[in-house]
This record gives sequence, structure tokens and C-alpha cells, in this order.
Amino acid sequence: MKPLEGLVVLDMTRVLAGPFAAMMFADMGAEVIKIERPDGGDDTRAYPPFQGGESAYFMSLNRGKKSVTLNLKHEKGKEILKSLARKSDILIENFKPGTMDKLGLGYEDLRKENPRLIYAASSGFGQTGPYSRRPAMDVIIQGMGGMMSVTGPDEHTPTKVGSSIADIFAGLFTTIGVLAAVNSRLKTGRGQLVDVAMLDCMVAVLENAVSRYLVTGDIPRPMGNKHPAISPFATLATADGVMNIAVGNDDIWHRFCGVLGMEEFENDPRFADNPGRVTNFDALKVIMEERTVRQTTEYWLSALEKSHVPCGPINDMAHVVNDPQVLARKMIVDILHPIAGATRIPGVPIKFSETPSEIEAPAPVLGEHTEKILTSYLGFSAAEFEELKKDGAV
Repeated sequence: MKPLEGLVVLDMTRVLAGPFAAMMFADMGAEVIKIERPDGGDDTRAYPPFQGGESAYFMSLNRGKKSVTLNLKHEKGKEILKSLARKSDILIENFKPGTMDKLGLGYEDLRKENPRLIYAASSGFGQTGPYSRRPAMDVIIQGMGGMMSVTGPDEHTPTKVGSSIADIFAGLFTTIGVLAAVNSRLKTGRGQLVDVAMLDCMVAVLENAVSRYLVTGDIPRPMGNKHPAISPFATLATADGVMNIAVGNDDIWHRFCGVLGMEEFENDPRFADNPGRVTNFDALKVIMEERTVRQTTEYWLSALEKSHVPCGPINDMAHVVNDPQVLARKMIVDILHPIAGATRIPGVPIKFSETPSEIEAPAPVLGEHTEKILTSYLGFSAAEFEELKKDGAV
């Protein structure tokens, strides 16, 4: 048994933030029914690269889900969605606020069909506020939310984080919010609206930058790979590349100095404590790299690990997906897709001791489960289903 087995989720999302949240529910055992447009489905089905004509992006984010095509501009399509909502625990959507209301399928509409329904709405700016009706994408939120102002080599080069973290954090917070609402429903018997804004999430995860500004009034600027409060915390050049080190306290500092042969600097007034090392980092980096460039990355990582100094390589994706730790944790898994064939995707990052979660099914082909869900789940006859197809409702 999986931890969320028994929950039924209607996934009305597309692209990344919403599908990521629904993916986690599927990974943990919920039955996730993905509602898609008949004329193409989720936008990411058209995102390259492709394997056997199927999008790798889509296959990664939608594993374990069931695909049902519905035309929500058709009255019969709307009625089918309401029927599904009556049988579901959770609905997740990431349309621009107001879109579902215009269709007559918003929270207030669907709670009348099912008072226990937990309705999660993930959007760029949330359901309220002066920006609520604006469209948003990850890079827009990274910029507006301050992330790009503290990322990159300097303040003249605003830099987007390499992963779409505004979307991903919105997906994570949506999952947390829905699970909290599930727990609340156990006590009250009622569902509720879970409103998650990408901008809110971005502000929430900028914990260090926001708190520094609120306390000091100083506007944080990009620091490259340095840390504003810990030193040395940096990327250092080696004889054949680079490595990361993180010296989090004075005990680690002493061990670090021993490995690099920097004993004469251990108690140097500039570097004897962490505040001094933060203030004098530029001078300290010169001293460190005078030594680290003499040996290879592998040499230094081995020596530092033996002395329990936090350190690591900077891996590209080829190294990441073949890393023995990543493989030991089953973070790259093999699945068999009915069209794309054998493929590899990221695994489930949460490990349960009693209710293990494994990816058991690939992402669905567009509309793969429409007939089965409508006939076996909602009770339509085969003839009625064919009529719905002719009418353009599914």
C-alpha cells in the first residue's frame, strides 16, 4: 500500500507547476486523472526533445497519471467534469484566475457538487491582489520575486536559476497545502480552496535575502557562489577544474586548514572566526587557491572527505544520472512507455519505510483512459461514449 492510496485527484493542470504537484500525488499512490484538451492536450506534449514522438518533458512530469480528454467549452464536457468532481477528493488547476469561473467550473461551482472537494488553484499571483489576473511564467516570477536580483556573478548580470524553481516551489507548496486540507477535512468533513501563488512561494524561499534586508535595510546583491554569512563557502579552482567547499564552523575551519597546509592562517586575526572570514573572503580565496591549483579535484575531494570537510564536485547531467549515490537511491528509474519504449526518468525523492513509493506506470498517451474512465467509472455505455465523441465533448 502506498501512502496516498485511496485518494482521487483531478489534474486540470498543464506545463510545470500544477503537473509537478499532481505528479507527487501519483508517485505516492493517489489515482490521478489528468484532464486534457482533445486537440493536443498538455502544452508540454509539444516540448522537445522527443523519444519515439513523445515529449521527454511530458513523460517525466506525468508518470503514473491517467489521461482523459474533455472539451470544457462543450456543455456535455462540463457535465462530465462535474461528475468526476463529485467522485474526487482533490482538484488541482493552474489556469489564470477567473478562467474556471467563466466556464462555470470554479471552486464555488464545484463545491456545490461535492462539499468535500479540496480545490487547489496554483497561479502566478494568486486569487487576490492587484496582479491576480496577470499571466506568469517561471522567469517572470524569478525576476519579480527577487531571485534574479541575488543570483549570478554580479549586480549587472541578473541571472535566472538553471531550474524552473518558481514553478517547482509552487508545485511543492501546492502539495503541502492540499495535504494540510486533507487533514483538516478529516476533522470537519469539508473541503476548501487552497490558493497558491508562484510569487508568494518565491518570496517565502528567499529567507536569507528577505530577512537581511528587513533587519539591516541593505539591499542584497548577487554574490556568485559565496555565502553572505558563512565563509569559506565557495567554488575553488583546482589543477584540472573546480570544486565546492563549505566550512560551516570553526572546528571545520581548523580541519580545512590542516588539509590545505594553511596552518599559519588558522589563527590569523583576519580569519580566526567566521565573521572575519566573511569580511575578508576575497583575501582568503587568493590564499586558498594558491594551494588548491596544485592538485586535482579528485585529490582534494578525497583529502577533504577524510577530514570530514563538506566538499563536492560540480557535476554535469551525464555525471549526475550515473552517480553511484543517485543510482543507489533509485533516483533514475527505467520505465516502459507504450509508444516511446524504454526510457529513463527521475525517481521519487521521498523514501518511506512502511509504504514505499515506486513509479509503476509511464505517462499516458493523450486520451488513453477516456473511454475506460467514462464507462467503468462514470457508468456511460459504449454507445453513449461514441455519441460523446461524435459531439466533440471528449
